[in-house]
Amino acid sequence: MKILYWIPKNLVSYVAGKLMYLKLPRVLRQKAIRSFAQIYQIDLQEAEKPIDHYDSIGDFFTRKLKEGVRPLAHSDYVHPADSQMTARGEIQQHQLIQAKGRSYSLFHFLDTPPSETWSHGFFITYYLCPTDYHRVHSPIEGWVKEVRYIPGQLWPVNDWSVTHIDELFLKNERVVVEMNSDKGPLTLVFVGATNVGSIQLFCEPSLRTNHTHVRKPQTWTYPEKTLLIQKGQELGMFCMGSTVIVVASQAWQQELSAITQDQRPQMVKVGSFN
Repeated sequence: MKILYWIPKNLVSYVAGKLMYLKLPRVLRQKAIRSFAQIYQIDLQEAEKPIDHYDSIGDFFTRKLKEGVRPLAHSDYVHPADSQMTARGEIQQHQLIQAKGRSYSLFHFLDTPPSETWSHGFFITYYLCPTDYHRVHSPIEGWVKEVRYIPGQLWPVNDWSVTHIDELFLKNERVVVEMNSDKGPLTLVFVGATNVGSIQLFCEPSLRTNHTHVRKPQTWTYPEKTLLIQKGQELGMFCMGSTVIVVASQAWQQELSAITQDQRPQMVKVGSFN
């Protein structure tokens, strides 16, 4: 795995993203998409459109789902993505757990000054593999306060990387979506990874991550309660598999304490609560 240190991961990911959206002739396109779906065991019955309506593998990969295939739970908090919960727990000493024996700074991760907002709060790490539906939805009802783009590298976020690379999530590029609600604050972070052509955010169309070789930090701030978001509403999408990390204040204890007590990896569906 040492070769990962030498591969130009951002450039490779940029090119991979371009290739994924290459428009093939109609016959080849259908065969390519069907083969892609078979390799990754994707349920075509859940896709919003038939495969001949997608222009490229990338277009299919970031597909919407048919209405109703992901029922929305009645809880105040729902899972934001089809994914595996790989790490979760209570925030202690402003540290988040990456893997057993490895942790990283919450404030470096969010790129914010120290604050007591998250003291005794909770975090959940959601890993999206290529098999998963790759749109990310809001876990709560509230409003978006701020969006921050933090440039970085694009290391893989698979099991090997998480368990071997210190502070992996501080190294990779990420998009921080700060939200608030009548219950309390919650932040959702899109973490980039190798072969993620870009992260796109629906509430901020001007954002395109890993889009050019000149990448600078950017911040978008919105007036209080103007950019409203519904629970289960689409926030954005990955153009390949990656990770979402949710950071919630102590106000969400009733909803999240039960989820975070069980440390075993668990598969979840967007809009569910368990």
